[in-house]
Amino acid sequence: MKDNSTDRFFSKRVSFLRNGAPNFLKPLFYIFMLLPFTTFGQKEIVPGSKDINAKFIKPEKSLYTVYYVKGTEWKNMGALTYDITLANNQLSLNNTFTPKDNGLPTSRISTADAQTLRAISYSDETKNAKLNLNFAEIITGNYYSKKTKKDKKLKLQPKVEYFDFNWTDHMIGTLPLDVGYKARFPQFYYNDGSNVLVEYYTIKEVKSFVYNSPRTGKHETWLVTVLEESTNATYNYVIDKKDHRLWQREMSMANGMWEITVNEELDYQPIKNKFNKEEAAQQISKGNSVVIGTAYARSDSGKKLGGLVNTAKKQYAPKGTEITLFPSTAYYEEWVEVNKKIRKQKKMPEVPLHSDFGYGIKKAKVYDDQGHFEFVDLMPGTYVVMVSFDFTNSYNYSYVSGYTNYYNYFGYQGSTTNYGTATQSYNDKANIEKRVTIDKDGDKKEVNLKEM
Repeated sequence: MKDNSTDRFFSKRVSFLRNGAPNFLKPLFYIFMLLPFTTFGQKEIVPGSKDINAKFIKPEKSLYTVYYVKGTEWKNMGALTYDITLANNQLSLNNTFTPKDNGLPTSRISTADAQTLRAISYSDETKNAKLNLNFAEIITGNYYSKKTKKDKKLKLQPKVEYFDFNWTDHMIGTLPLDVGYKARFPQFYYNDGSNVLVEYYTIKEVKSFVYNSPRTGKHETWLVTVLEESTNATYNYVIDKKDHRLWQREMSMANGMWEITVNEELDYQPIKNKFNKEEAAQQISKGNSVVIGTAYARSDSGKKLGGLVNTAKKQYAPKGTEITLFPSTAYYEEWVEVNKKIRKQKKMPEVPLHSDFGYGIKKAKVYDDQGHFEFVDLMPGTYVVMVSFDFTNSYNYSYVSGYTNYYNYFGYQGSTTNYGTATQSYNDKANIEKRVTIDKDGDKKEVNLKEM
């Protein structure tokens, strides 16, 4: 497959690490000697082959960070997500790259048969073009060039069976990987202006490898080396022996550059208590209780100037400020404690909240200039209420404005200090969190969100 620079973010191919990688990636580096390749006697994998066990492709969302690596320099390029769904015996894969610089995300959507991985449809839109394909014995579709403003009707007929390239990362994980396993597979990729529709890739080597995750420690994996036959380029996949997840993929680039994509483990949740999204959603919507309150910063909050008194006694949250409320569950309390320990140890990233946590969150806004807000439809229970807002603090202070000297016939007799007064202002930020308990349905509770 011939990739342009945008395509490489989504490439199914991977390459190997070099020296200077982070500690948990360093063991992957070694140099391959590319030997002349022969396809004689090689097992060929096509859609529907007995070697494919599509049950290893799970309907889920996974996240990878994409790095460009050269020497010891690692540059974060952005995030790559795979969002897989299953319906009507079809697997759908939404492959999205979001640049680090907040550029426009690029997505590819591909569907395949859930048992055989035979391609069904494909679509994408890049900066330069839009492409839609329907796969059958004769592939039909449309290619629109944004540069020429012209449509091209497509009618393509590959001479061999193939996999849609978008599924390669996942297809390799469906195979019966083992030491010594070798196979060859064809891959379809449309590149406008090229007559090559299908290219072959060879699984050159499979060997055992220990992958060290910064979050979950060591994992027994397969290191799968893949050879692109048309270019002799070598790429690698690190695939878990137990659940067949893709931990890491790597791709060689020009001028000594490598693209490294690392699994960020969205499913990493070391919290023992389970989060129940249905229960949390009901807690904030199926009751008859009300919470009303006021959000403000006290006069002694934030920075002080010389210990003098603030001229404003209360700094109310501005009108429109968002207030957040959610149930204080056993899951949340454990999450707080686990992250406290992680911050103290400074050895690993903090644990993210469960991906469904938002189902139990309720929002309200301050509706006047005195920081007032209200929540309705709450069931009995304990809730966390929090707010964050900017405000301006002002302090009166005194300063030396001069001195008055006293003299008489005998000369200098002393002096007094003259003082002036002024007001100093500065911007500050209030971050307030408080818990409120509703004892029975229909209660009306009042809470002051004040920063002490």
